Amino acid sequence: MAIPPAYADLGKSARDVFNKGFGFGLVKLDVKTKSASGVEFSTAGSSNTDTGKVNGSLETKYKWTEYGVTFTEKWNTDNTLGTEMAIEDQIAKGLKLTFDTTFSPNTGNDGSEFGGSIYQKVSDNLETSVNLNWTAGSNSTRFGIAAKYQLDSTASVSAKVNNSSLVGVGYTQTLRPGVKLTLSALVDGKNINAGGHKLGLGLELEA
Repeated sequence: MAIPPAYADLGKSARDVFNKGFGFGLVKLDVKTKSASGVEFSTAGSSNTDTGKVNGSLETKYKWTEYGVTFTEKWNTDNTLGTEMAIEDQIAKGLKLTFDTTFSPNTGNDGSEFGGSIYQKVSDNLETSVNLNWTAGSNSTRFGIAAKYQLDSTASVSAKVNNSSLVGVGYTQTLRPGVKLTLSALVDGKNINAGGHKLGLGLELEA
């Protein structure tokens, strides 16, 4: 079965549509805080249920609210560095454009990723996203679409598909303020009868 592409370097709104509500083959923990100056910090950890590998990440974010611009810096335990700039509600209300790049110091230019995404809040309940990523060195291109639908104030469902025919579905339930539980599944659309599909469980805490 093809390895699902990582969407960790997309803009937050687009990334949330692709990632929140999914967590195939992982047990995850996310913690978020905000400083008095308005800088947001996010730390995350996950354990792969297939390999036992543990990963972690750190993200800092600063918003230039009057211009609708957000700058984000990211680092993870694979020693990958990321920079992102997002422009929101400047071209059209509810539209967000994101430009990002990632760099792996251990590999030089090979493995660097460049990408863009478009996020649209169609209604109060429905969010959609499209992304395109290109990897230097391998000329690998990834394309995907995703959607999230809010069932009520505490629950939502998500779905996504990419150009490798990987289909993901997820369900997120708010257990209480600041605590969310996510159940998800990933199916290889090209090999439905082959097995090897993935399930995921996630827990998100926000202070």
